[in-house]
Amino acid sequence: MSPKRKFLLDLIDKPDEAFNICESELGPLRLAAAQELFEERVQQIPLLKHRAEEAGISRIERYEDLVPLLFAHTTYKSYPASFVEKGQWERLLKWLDALSVPDLSGVDMSGVSNVDEWLDRLWAADHRVLATSGSSGKCSFLNHTAGDQDNKRRHFKYAAAWPVQAASKDRPVFWMGQVKGPNSAVEAGQFAMANWGREGAIFTLTQEPLRISEVSRMAAMRKRMADGSATPEEIAAFETESAVKGARGNEEMRTFADQVLDHRHEPIYLIGFWAQHLAIIERARERGIADGDFHPNSIIGAGGGVKGIPLPPDYKERVNTFYGNVLRPGLYAMTELSQPMPRCERGHYHIPPGLIVLLLDDSGEKLLDPVGLQSGRFAFLDLAYEGRWGGLITGDKVTVDFASKCECGRHGPVIHDSITRYTQLGQEDNIGCAGTIDAYIRGAIA
Repeated sequence: MSPKRKFLLDLIDKPDEAFNICESELGPLRLAAAQELFEERVQQIPLLKHRAEEAGISRIERYEDLVPLLFAHTTYKSYPASFVEKGQWERLLKWLDALSVPDLSGVDMSGVSNVDEWLDRLWAADHRVLATSGSSGKCSFLNHTAGDQDNKRRHFKYAAAWPVQAASKDRPVFWMGQVKGPNSAVEAGQFAMANWGREGAIFTLTQEPLRISEVSRMAAMRKRMADGSATPEEIAAFETESAVKGARGNEEMRTFADQVLDHRHEPIYLIGFWAQHLAIIERARERGIADGDFHPNSIIGAGGGVKGIPLPPDYKERVNTFYGNVLRPGLYAMTELSQPMPRCERGHYHIPPGLIVLLLDDSGEKLLDPVGLQSGRFAFLDLAYEGRWGGLITGDKVTVDFASKCECGRHGPVIHDSITRYTQLGQEDNIGCAGTIDAYIRGAIA
């Protein structure tokens, strides 16, 4: 890793200092590190070279220079769906190779029969590719090296509960998800267990691995049911299968909830989706457990998992009331980001030194003025990545406060806790550069 990038990333070892450096000091360091990274990656990733030549960018001297070099978030699922549907695994590998720094061409895909086996082959060759859940029916695939994973694990150690609690392996950890599988949520669970878990006191909802082919199949079927293309026989079979899985999941959740409730009077680390927390509350009511009966040094995290899930309008209030006066750190995170942003006492997300945040207009084509309070499309250059280009335009709409100081007293800018999506599930996100990027990739793998 180049020295300027390493310097910025290593600052996370002292998070109280890392999240309190002024922009006037960080800005020149970040631009110099971005230039180092660009010089290296432009020779390794043809799409980045193409974007740079099209925009006439040869150096990174201003944040504006980065904007034409960012990839749309849809880039990482820009492969033709037929590659998966028809089992064209070598062609899917070639597509991923076009977006990766390491050479993937030597990975043997002979005999692969589904996307999980395709991912297994890549991991066996130490290409730690992450897949999104594919809730839209199509997964994103993002290459990820062993070094990327190590950097992310370190970042989680120092940032996951900042500023309320430093990580120490002295408490029961409860993880409400899978612990095996090529997915960033699984990875976050593994980091939590490694950074916080007391020996012999790690509890997980399930030991079943996350199978991407299964998630994608279910999502595709729900999409077909919504658009009316599924047959009555297919719908009946799907509903039967869902009912069986639902019953098994409810039983696992009940057992898990009992384990949580049995440890509620000692400091615990508990992370899960909103709906899962509601299930714990339901079990507590059955056992006659009142609100606020948890140890005050417990770390409770709730978030995500709301797409397509019917929840009561006051679900956040119910969960917060139930756990009472506990520690509630928060992170703004996504699969594409290796350095999530922790939330301060005033509810604002702080930006780590190794992350360049770029606030763009709605189309993702123009950098907004870094003045006052501005809302727009969240984009970034993550300086940590070795496995791919870390510049991305996301589908999130955020509000950035560019004031020099946050209300918590630390240096800004910060992101407000009011993040929304530009599109809903199943809708197309119209980012200006996406079509051009997709056309280039299709040409590269033809």
